Amino acid sequence: MRIAVPPLVPDALAAHDPSAPVQDLSGETMGTIWRVRLARPAGLDVARLEAAIVARLGGLVAEMSHWEAGSLLSRFNRSVAGSWTALPPDFAAVMAAGLDLAARSDGAFDPAIGALVDLWGFGPPGPTPPPAEEAIAAARARSGWRRLAFDAEAGRLRQPGGLSLDLSGIAKGGAVDAIVDLIRAAGVRDCLVEIGGELRGHGLRPDRDPWWVDLETPPDAALPPLRLALHEIAVATSGDYVRGSHTIDPRIGRPADPRLSTVSVVHRSAMLADAWASALIVAGPEAGLALARAERLAARFVARSDAGFVETFSPAFSELLVTPTG
Repeated sequence: MRIAVPPLVPDALAAHDPSAPVQDLSGETMGTIWRVRLARPAGLDVARLEAAIVARLGGLVAEMSHWEAGSLLSRFNRSVAGSWTALPPDFAAVMAAGLDLAARSDGAFDPAIGALVDLWGFGPPGPTPPPAEEAIAAARARSGWRRLAFDAEAGRLRQPGGLSLDLSGIAKGGAVDAIVDLIRAAGVRDCLVEIGGELRGHGLRPDRDPWWVDLETPPDAALPPLRLALHEIAVATSGDYVRGSHTIDPRIGRPADPRLSTVSVVHRSAMLADAWASALIVAGPEAGLALARAERLAARFVARSDAGFVETFSPAFSELLVTPTG
């Protein structure tokens, strides 16, 4: 067993209650499962907290789901050329982060490729035959983050005409951050939150261990387990071993380089970990590692080769690796 541990926050044990019971909550959202594990403080109204989580997630889906025809995102996608859409704070924050990351990744991450996602059968219309070159070219012409105009100060987004947003590479992570903030505002210090494999942990378990999670690995990869201490950090993984190659490379309008099977990114923000994992798997093994180095990202890559699976760590991730004792 290999382990990766971030620096321990000095006051992590302050006001720590080793007798606090562990409470598990879960439900469905965004086409997947949400899970919360927390050290329950005395007096916490669990039913009220669970209802607040469900309502918060429902609000995010109503804003940013490309699967819900009535969502604000879907309405933006159908809006006329030249029109502006006012975005609520959560939606505006996700767009600001997504557009910044699109620029920093030179388009490897792009929140404006809904037309391409649908064309390849990965969106709400469902599976389709592989598209023709003419259809790919037409969808690319309607897509791309550079076509968007975002007024960050006013919180509004301009539809250039025919463009479709798809925030599936960043929204789950953003929802994890939102739920962590909600839980901590309710007086819970120690918790682990997951939505569809994107996770963020705060504080410690009652036994004073961190919230341990095992990084996702392709089932046919002969790699030893890698366990991460989610202490004041998040981790997100993008891969093709569950649903196949479903990540589109926005730069070419086709599925990403199949050599790279899995990328996991550790970051303070689940939203940014989610988006960077999407960007790095699109960038590919060599360019992805170079980008992770340039951005000082803690990233783990699992790539296919003629000799089998090859695991590579960015320098920032290597710094987290420790040798277990005992």
